[in-house]
Amino acid sequence: WYAGAYTVQTNTVALNTGREVPFAPRGSWANNATLGIAGPIIVDGAKRDRAVWPGDMGIAVPTQFVSTNDLLPTRNALSTMFAAINPITGALPESGPPLNQMGSDTYHMWTLIGTYNYFLFSGDTPWLESVWANYTKAVAFLENKVNTTTGLIDITGLRDWARLGGGGYNAEGNAIYYKVLTTATSLATSLATSLSHPNLSLATHWSTAAQTLKTAFNAEFYLPSRGMYRDNTSTTLCPQDANSFAVLFNLTTSEEMAGRVSEGLEGNWGEVGPVAPELPGTVSPFISGFELQAHFESGNDARALELLRRTWGYMLYTNLSVQSTLLEGYTANGSLSYRSTDGYNHDPAYTSHSHGWSSGPTSALTFYVLGL
Repeated sequence: WYAGAYTVQTNTVALNTGREVPFAPRGSWANNATLGIAGPIIVDGAKRDRAVWPGDMGIAVPTQFVSTNDLLPTRNALSTMFAAINPITGALPESGPPLNQMGSDTYHMWTLIGTYNYFLFSGDTPWLESVWANYTKAVAFLENKVNTTTGLIDITGLRDWARLGGGGYNAEGNAIYYKVLTTATSLATSLATSLSHPNLSLATHWSTAAQTLKTAFNAEFYLPSRGMYRDNTSTTLCPQDANSFAVLFNLTTSEEMAGRVSEGLEGNWGEVGPVAPELPGTVSPFISGFELQAHFESGNDARALELLRRTWGYMLYTNLSVQSTLLEGYTANGSLSYRSTDGYNHDPAYTSHSHGWSSGPTSALTFYVLGL
């Protein structure tokens, strides 16, 4: 619990302390870039990338809430993302300045989910009203990618958390989109001040779309023979992310189904944590944080605690790391060669040792074990 809280504290930084782009030469640092519209601000890692990444906030913000309840850095990060919206298309960036990367439908969606999380934890109605026009424009951007027959979204912005095989009508992207629709429904309802308020019509529209998507999601992706969801309609690979999201976001249709998915996820476990089928040879504490919550949600508390001890116990006791903050990721055999062949150029030194997206147990222990 404390390691996650401390990790996120190290990821909460002053506005003008971002990692410069282009990056400083190897062996040196230049952390004086501007990170957004206001500070303090929450970033992905203490050393790398030191930028706002909305997907990471899906884990880091609940940690921040239950540990320090300092949500100003979250508000500043979300305001930064909305300030950079494409005014014509409604597309949101994948990351904040100075990276300013684009082209990720899933991280676009995480900004919208983060909006709900911030409002849930803070009750900050004036802020929500101030971003509402951009929020609805960003939801409409996603709706334009939806197949009007099936209700499934076609993921065309392919950048993501590092997984392979995304894009198209894939289960992970559609699970996240379902969460967008259900949380958008809740936000629209909260902002409706009367029975004739236009936000109620939006809430009804998004709620109906969510139900259509849930039906299509189960029809297209669930494999009864495996008791799990496949990655897309042309594979039998059952990814860690989509299956964790399916349980956590209530896409499963019964307690029995959720239990089968939970059991299936355990089949990916190695000695030091779950090996993600969608990123072979890799343990992702980010996605494992969602899996942890999925086991709790499905009523499999003992399985959840075993996952916690196996994965986060390894990170906290291995002499390869600092034993106080949490690794960005590692390999199935416990080495630091995370994403060695998938973006990190065979450089274990590039792996972050203080990444907020790995702090899932902090909020999970508070919400599910303590019961707050």
